[in-house]
Amino acid sequence: MAPRGGTPGNSASARYRRQVSIRSLLLDPRLDRARLRVAIAATALLLPLGAVQLLDRETSGVDDPHSTQRGALAAATPARNTFRETDSQAAWLAGTRRGATAVDGSLRIAKPAGTVSIGGRRWEWGAWASPWVSPGHGFTEVIPSWRATTPAGTWIAVQVRARTSTGKLTQWQKLGRWTSAVSSTYKRSFGTQDDGLSVVSTDTLRAKSGVVFTAYSVKVQVFRAAGTTATPAIDSVHAVASQLATAVPPVSAPMLPAKTLAVPAYSQMTHRGQYPQYGGGGQAWCSPTSLSMMLAYFGRRPTASEYSWVNSSYADPWVDEVARRVFDAQYQGTGNWPFNTAYAATRVPRAMVTRLTSLRDVERFIAAGLPVQVSITFSSGQLTGAPISGTAGHLVVVVGFTSTGKVIVNDPAASSNAGVRRTYDRAQFEAAWLRKSHGLAYVMRDSSRAFPTGYGLT
Repeated sequence: MAPRGGTPGNSASARYRRQVSIRSLLLDPRLDRARLRVAIAATALLLPLGAVQLLDRETSGVDDPHSTQRGALAAATPARNTFRETDSQAAWLAGTRRGATAVDGSLRIAKPAGTVSIGGRRWEWGAWASPWVSPGHGFTEVIPSWRATTPAGTWIAVQVRARTSTGKLTQWQKLGRWTSAVSSTYKRSFGTQDDGLSVVSTDTLRAKSGVVFTAYSVKVQVFRAAGTTATPAIDSVHAVASQLATAVPPVSAPMLPAKTLAVPAYSQMTHRGQYPQYGGGGQAWCSPTSLSMMLAYFGRRPTASEYSWVNSSYADPWVDEVARRVFDAQYQGTGNWPFNTAYAATRVPRAMVTRLTSLRDVERFIAAGLPVQVSITFSSGQLTGAPISGTAGHLVVVVGFTSTGKVIVNDPAASSNAGVRRTYDRAQFEAAWLRKSHGLAYVMRDSSRAFPTGYGLT
């Protein structure tokens, strides 16, 4: 199971391939004519590969000085991300419905399609499945997210299936049950699932090795306690389909002027040891702490009545409340990506999981007045100035850029609120973001701001 923003710590040292450019090989003054002829012949054979791979080198997590060149040469497959959403009456009616209907642009229970026993209770249910969505490129991962209202006694479930390039269909893979209430039964992912074509990693549908997807479908189910009239209302369902880059690309050049957003700073470490039943306590709460910063920026952090259950001696008690609300009882953590954005979507008009391809994309969000929460991974020496030496998965908030393109970040791993604001080297930070999460981002807005165009977001 991939880390989703748990306890920061040192990750195991990674093994990289050291590569050199064909051009530098041919210009080497030590190359005699005989070797030059061999090199030219090798060049003709290796040009389709874009690089000459020499030998494996153990880096023990230390920056490779050739990483930019290596990434440029090795990235034969660039990242491609396509975000699609269903959020209108017409879009809901275009899907396949059983016991569900669209009312005022939201999916709701109509005449239930049946009943089922879950968690010792009987539930009536309806379901909707989207038409096949073809992003126009092959892909190997799909991450759904949603915006829903779940009154007491209701909840929803989300599944995804995919069609492969050979025309085979995966099974309907379960991505999660969700309710806005605090629940160990009805707010949980389903763990690893493997049908030979696809696997589920917490909140992500992934193609098995050698499999490429060409289309996907999302199914949502709406549940209510049997014999009642309440219904969930799903306002939107989104999914991002990703073709992952085969290597970290060269660092992007800054595009827009310097700008820094006034995002409040909260440290997860000030919550160390608090409420360990929610994913281990504050030292593991990078995602909900970052999400708290995002919500506070929009003026929508939890209210005093909502965090009244928190020990009154604890600082920033709204962070504890967010952690409780995004906790995944199956994963046993607070880093389930769509659970975080689903909670945010109960407080702001739009919030979803997507992927971006470079920091130039993030610059456009910052220019629009929108901070972006991202997932990073790095080892010792790979992110100068970070409050931790390394992490296999850590959520932070990008709040701005300097005039030279450095990245201004609210990093919740700082020991106190005063140390949360950090400025990171652009190349190091972009590599940390693209290396493992492949540009994973939580994006959200309030009613006074708009998403930048070109990303499929409304």
